[in-house]
Amino acid sequence: MANRPRIVLIGNSGSWHVNELLQRCDRRAVGQVVSWPELAALISDGKERFLPEAVELADCLLIRGMPAGTLEQVISRMDMLGRLAAQGRRILNQPAALEIAIDKYLATARLAAAGLPVVPSALVQSAADLDRVRGELGDSLIAKPLFGSNGRGLCQLAKTGDPPEPLRGQGAILVQQQIPHEGWDVRILVVGDRTYAMKRLAPAGDWRTNIALGGQPAPFAAPADWIDLARKAAAAVGAELAGVDLLPATDGSLWLLEVNAVPGWQALQRVVPDDLAAAVLELALGAEGNLTNVAEKTGPTAP
Repeated sequence: MANRPRIVLIGNSGSWHVNELLQRCDRRAVGQVVSWPELAALISDGKERFLPEAVELADCLLIRGMPAGTLEQVISRMDMLGRLAAQGRRILNQPAALEIAIDKYLATARLAAAGLPVVPSALVQSAADLDRVRGELGDSLIAKPLFGSNGRGLCQLAKTGDPPEPLRGQGAILVQQQIPHEGWDVRILVVGDRTYAMKRLAPAGDWRTNIALGGQPAPFAAPADWIDLARKAAAAVGAELAGVDLLPATDGSLWLLEVNAVPGWQALQRVVPDDLAAAVLELALGAEGNLTNVAEKTGPTAP
């Protein structure tokens, strides 16, 4: 038992996903939870180590949340992940993938550069920018915060009038052409070589399909070309674990909405028979068996 690999879940103790992963660890791995505020680095005598000790001893870090914070907190946390990755630690997902996916403008640009069908979009910082965007994209537009998830801040833009609240409050937003659709989209969870899909149905009278905003999951057998697109999208941002959102338009076209590099699967688990937490844990452990042998490390073994 002492040779079990150590996995640290960076996230909130008690969250549904963290609890599911800890339960799957069982006899396969030593699982511990470290919150973002607990993560720290110590540089002394020319050496760098990480705190709490569970992080220093970890074979793998599994990221389960990217909370808001000050600019200094956000940057320093990503810096520490980068330093851990430079030491050869396995991190799911890698810091570079997290940085790309969390920034909707950067992710959209990377996906477009990979030749994938992203929704026509623009980075907007002012009312003048917004006026220029309307000339390029038309008047049927939606606004998204550059950093955010679960549909928070997602809104339709009025054709005229004052700048929208997201722009006034955040100073920069992503504006996208609103694609006519039938009230549903598809989430494909990419877990290494495996994929799992669900349809997300918008609430009655709403155009948003986000589960957090009342959308409902339904079983869905994704066509092979949709799965291929999801795989390409995950690869374009460098994510081994990704939630890829696809939107079929009323005209038959298919659009790539976004890629989430810290995806949830609670709703998806309701409509697929596979054990998704177990699949994620297997990916974290590494199918190739390349985790460092913990017997070469020192320090107490977690219970």
